[in-house]
Amino acid sequence: MKKFEYTINDPVGIHARPAGLLAKAAKALDSTVTIATADGRSATASKLMALMGLGIKQGDTVSVIIEGGDEEANASAMEQFFKDNL
Repeated sequence: MKKFEYTINDPVGIHARPAGLLAKAAKALDSTVTIATADGRSATASKLMALMGLGIKQGDTVSVIIEGGDEEANASAMEQFFKDNL
């Protein structure tokens, strides 16, 4: 299991467009990617509606957990995705 934390910079948080991009990126990996909020709620990153249901806003810090597959490479890919898109 690999894990990193990221503070959301997107002015509107994880809404429809970035959630769709995140779900698509997570589906392309051979790992399970889970997004967890500071208050303990979590969702599988490949599930669009579950991601949007977390209500993540700008300034919120989330934990990104990568399990299975090539965890090292997939964690790096997800970290870069977050920096580029969120």
